[in-house]
Amino acid sequence: MRRDFTFEKRAVYGGLALLLAADVALAVYTWNLTSATKVQQNLLTLTRNRDLLRADIKRGEGIRDKIPAIQKDCDQFETSLFPGSIGYSAVTAELGELASKAGLQIDNRAFHQNAVAGRNLTEVSMDTSVTGSYTSVVKFLNGLQRSTNVYEIEGLSAKGDAQSQTSRGPVRVLLHIKTYFRVT
Repeated sequence: MRRDFTFEKRAVYGGLALLLAADVALAVYTWNLTSATKVQQNLLTLTRNRDLLRADIKRGEGIRDKIPAIQKDCDQFETSLFPGSIGYSAVTAELGELASKAGLQIDNRAFHQNAVAGRNLTEVSMDTSVTGSYTSVVKFLNGLQRSTNVYEIEGLSAKGDAQSQTSRGPVRVLLHIKTYFRVT
């Protein structure tokens, strides 16, 4: 009987050893599988980054190729601006014409100029006020927008006429407009 117990003990130890060896083998297999997955993920990430960088390079080359045409357009734009010698009178005349067509009265104008760094341009800010009906103001602003000259409306504020108690009375609009002149 003693012999059977020793045999059984050895069989249990052998089974445990086999289970332990299988467990170690599975751990090694899982480790290798995880490493292979990480390598695949890293490869996928690197491939995606490479493709993004190639797309950035292609877009940059496209921009570089367009720079001469953009420079030509900028030069053409600058030559289309009023020269500084006649700019103030031309802008005043155009604003007067637009106001007249819209049925507005221009009350005052104030000009302020600043040189544009690195360009032969002068930025001219105008503060002006116009008085008329709401419809006339809209027509005037629409005329400024459709003008062949460059006008940038930076701000406007409207007030109703204090003397008129009706909702259809005249409106006074204060405008802050920018335009540009060529330095001659």
